[in-house]
Amino acid sequence: MTQATDNAFYDRADAHIELSNQQLGDSDNPGAVAASMTFAATRFSTWVSARGFKSGEEMAAAREAMLKYFCDQYRMMLEDNLDDYIAQFEQYMNGQRNDA
Repeated sequence: MTQATDNAFYDRADAHIELSNQQLGDSDNPGAVAASMTFAATRFSTWVSARGFKSGEEMAAAREAMLKYFCDQYRMMLEDNLDDYIAQFEQYMNGQRNDA
């Protein structure tokens, strides 16, 4: 896995968030946009992981370790963002911004 804090990490994340914010303009269902973004992240992560294996059987043997890794990473990032929004709630939500 690449280190999450390389120089372009936040630029890449911001580009994905910007696309989702644009999709919010076309949707009255932000949950659907969030679900699509989550699906895309899991699909891409699975593809990146699959590139490191020689066979489906080899990948299957590592399935539980991959699930643990990705779930742990998601939880850590979610906790960080929840804590940030809790601490900065008034600043972030003042005026009910329609983007992330």
